[in-house]
Amino acid sequence: MPPADAGQRLDLFLAQRVAGVSRSQLARQIGQAAVTVNGAAGTPSRKLRAGDVVIYDPPPVAPTEIAAEAIPLTVVHEDRWLVVIDKPAGLVVHPAPGHEAGTLVNALLAHVQDLRGIGGELRPGIVHRIDKDTSGLLVVAKDDATMNALAAAFKAHTIERVYEALVAGAPPGPGGRIDTFYGRDPRDRKKFSSRVRAGKRAVTNWTVAERFPGAARIEARLETGRTHQVRVHLAALGLPLLGDRTYGRPPRDPPVRAIAETLGRQALHARVLGFVHPATGHKLSFSAEPPPDMRAALAALRAL
Repeated sequence: MPPADAGQRLDLFLAQRVAGVSRSQLARQIGQAAVTVNGAAGTPSRKLRAGDVVIYDPPPVAPTEIAAEAIPLTVVHEDRWLVVIDKPAGLVVHPAPGHEAGTLVNALLAHVQDLRGIGGELRPGIVHRIDKDTSGLLVVAKDDATMNALAAAFKAHTIERVYEALVAGAPPGPGGRIDTFYGRDPRDRKKFSSRVRAGKRAVTNWTVAERFPGAARIEARLETGRTHQVRVHLAALGLPLLGDRTYGRPPRDPPVRAIAETLGRQALHARVLGFVHPATGHKLSFSAEPPPDMRAALAALRAL
């Protein structure tokens, strides 16, 4: 290894030299003993020294064939270019370690003809995601031109997205705008944080729709779409989502805590999705009411 690279992390050193493989993938491969330093297995965080001999022996590529599965889908809109789905809570969007089957992608392959290969083998047609335990609307592209146009619209922040959330706590006013840096939580890399010194920009506009004793219904309108953005921003505001085991906490008020426990997942629903159709140029806007579990939680809050 050249002296100029001394002191660098092993995963970063490899990420700068191995094309087509992400740093997170390299970290997993290092853990699988695909990388040795001076003949011994390394760790992603190992600091390299001048003269170290790094050998990368990538594991065989696993098959990427994804099976079509006859999983019921709620289709809100469909045409020759795209399909809009109302995703139920509990359904993972695309295959990943631990969720190789039973995903939205598996269902789409059975529903949409010739979807394979659109945007990549593991995520065919997937333009954006919502969390496994979040319900609501997302759009899927049926061809590459539509995929690229919608991806550009998301990047330009011209997609309308409104979420409905049930939160614990008392909102500090009728609404507001949260504009922060956004990135991985330095203390827990599986989480995200808006309290970082540098990162991507994240913007959430929020409005109180209803107030209850110890809780509220919030409408969150996104300007950006970072992973877990609504959950992180509202938690940082002191308004964690009911049922959010990652960013939340058990509500202090016993009745609200009982409602959250009954719900059993984060109280978040992607209610509105709007965009300009890439092929027709028409403005489309879709709305989906929250599913029965969130409606039941809301009814219980209204009864407090």
